[in-house]
Amino acid sequence: MERINLERGILMRYLVKQRAFSFGDSYAIKDEDGNDKFLVKGEVFTMGHKLRLLDTSGLELIYIEQELFHFKPTFNIYDRGNYVATVKKELSFFNANFSIESSKGNYNIEGELFSHEFSIVKDGIKLAHVSKEWFSFADSYGIEIDDNENQEFILSLVIVLDEILYNDKNN
Repeated sequence: MERINLERGILMRYLVKQRAFSFGDSYAIKDEDGNDKFLVKGEVFTMGHKLRLLDTSGLELIYIEQELFHFKPTFNIYDRGNYVATVKKELSFFNANFSIESSKGNYNIEGELFSHEFSIVKDGIKLAHVSKEWFSFADSYGIEIDDNENQEFILSLVIVLDEILYNDKNN
């Protein structure tokens, strides 16, 4: 993964490598040393996508739920049971842009769909960089997040990005 220079400080690096054939969405998020840091568990047989970001002991940190019956894909994020954000994909043909209504600040995700590179920006400051591997059997991402930010929340935005752009069952 290419290292980037974010504007504010130390970076936390994560690797997400989803299983190619898993029943529902279940995978680990690892740190740069290969240690499991978080788990993502998806619910099966539900209307819309429902995912949970857990710590390694199984405690739920973030709950993500797709809102159905919208023209644009829409997901709500809950941090320890409290609503914190709604993520919507913006209409665009060549770019992947997302608006995020959040109690945590003014965020957006900007990227080029065909380059698989995305930035998470808050109030005009780049907080995270997401890079999706081009040719891998399962979805794989390198993620760099400013250490001063809420890691779980930023990772939940990446999970939503993946659900909207790369999950065939989504739309």
